[in-house]
Amino acid sequence: MARTLAIIGAGPGLGLGVARAFGRRGFQVALIARTPATLEAMSAELAELGITAAGFAADIRDRDSLIDALAAAKARFGPIDVLEYSPSPTGTIAGASAVTVEDVAAQLDLHVLGAVAAVGQVLPDMLARGEGALLLTTGVSSTVPAPFLANVGMAMAALRNWAHTLHAELAPRGVYAATVTIASGIIPGDSVADPDVIGARYYDLYDLYERRDRAELVIGDLEAFRTLVAQVGANTT
Repeated sequence: MARTLAIIGAGPGLGLGVARAFGRRGFQVALIARTPATLEAMSAELAELGITAAGFAADIRDRDSLIDALAAAKARFGPIDVLEYSPSPTGTIAGASAVTVEDVAAQLDLHVLGAVAAVGQVLPDMLARGEGALLLTTGVSSTVPAPFLANVGMAMAALRNWAHTLHAELAPRGVYAATVTIASGIIPGDSVADPDVIGARYYDLYDLYERRDRAELVIGDLEAFRTLVAQVGANTT
């Protein structure tokens, strides 16, 4: 029976790169995002490559919508074998000293609570089978403090922390959890940041999961981002 990958927050950059990487290796792909037209276009592109895929429209902030989409994906393809969570930040992105409760709550709602809801929907089946993988994607601000991304960084750091704790708790039970920290843009044709190059690294992380010794994959250059943060700080003082 074919295995199934579900991508939450699927888009034509990172999401499609991950979908191609897994799809070329025999996975069926469930694409979950807000916009039906985008999902239809992505599914059609994957079909041209011989990859079985379907889109399921949902707003991550609408928990019932998200749960319904995952249930529909399971009905279509069977239980989810790999969950990849990577919605792009939306809404207000606030600086450290100007951030409000509302700014933080909006990002936590998207990146943390959405992930909790999604994992809660697929994890029972994984635990019952004694296998599966949860790949939770964060941005570089999860690791490198960036004053101009304060509320996003707070949410991303929380998601990264949860991924590490899931890794520690679930490994003995056969389920792999890890975080992928993207420390670069998504740049077609780049040797590091091309969507297909990144997608292949996601697959490699999953494919080696039986080793159970890697809780995090970093894609890009953390030091380059630290330098950027320092330069931005110097220019605003």
